Amino acid sequence: MKKLTPEAAGSYKEHGFYAPIPVLSPAETAKARQALEAHEQAHGKLAGPLRHKSHLLFTWLDEVIRHPAILDAVEDVLGPNLLVWGSSFFIKDAHDPGFVSWHQDSTYWGLDPADIVTAWVALSESTAENGAMRVMPETHKMDQVPHRDTFAEGNLLSRGQEIAVEVDESKAVMLELQPGEMSLHHVRLIHGSDPNPSGKRRIGFAIRYLPTYVRQVVGSHDSATLVRGVDEFQNFAPEQRPDADFSPAARAFHAEITGAHQQILMRDTDHPAAA
Repeated sequence: MKKLTPEAAGSYKEHGFYAPIPVLSPAETAKARQALEAHEQAHGKLAGPLRHKSHLLFTWLDEVIRHPAILDAVEDVLGPNLLVWGSSFFIKDAHDPGFVSWHQDSTYWGLDPADIVTAWVALSESTAENGAMRVMPETHKMDQVPHRDTFAEGNLLSRGQEIAVEVDESKAVMLELQPGEMSLHHVRLIHGSDPNPSGKRRIGFAIRYLPTYVRQVVGSHDSATLVRGVDEFQNFAPEQRPDADFSPAARAFHAEITGAHQQILMRDTDHPAAA
């Protein structure tokens, strides 16, 4: 084991999640948050496709997805050869009605097998007060659950998807994190989060890690970033690192990649984002 204790890795396997895990130092956390908010000040808040695969746009996020402490913990549950398939910002400003409905990450990703973990890195505190993530323990042992699309206003998910079965919220566990900590959760784990009624901003950066043997089975083309080990399978086209923050070259490459991603995530829907 490189980062997790055997007990922690066993808890992840049994329950489908583990938290908190300290990964970023206070200085590293402050650097990432300051870089994000400086970009927002100059260019506006990240919205639409810019919220996703943002590690292709910013050198400081490229550093985060490769951070040794994060990779060591992920390696403890997935093995030594790791790709980053996606990343997403989940930001709730103060008094923000935005929410994340109960869902499984795997619903529209088209990835097989489901040996995939999300590392949810807190760049601010994430607590019950400001809408921390909640999870349903051991639901990762279920098969894919049917979902319905809502495209609801305020839903931070791509299709506003929510599971089409009732959830017993009394069994939910809240994953509260301090800045620089992260949680790990399995791609099939049912989870969600409520709005942020507080005066504190909540900033989370979710990184989707998968072993190199995982395949894209519904899209004709997909890409990923190798961050540790070797890729003997070559199931995904390689992605280029940003040459500079939000540079023209980085933005052009990001637009190309996220356009292909959107076609996978929005398949079988007539929503404008699928065009």
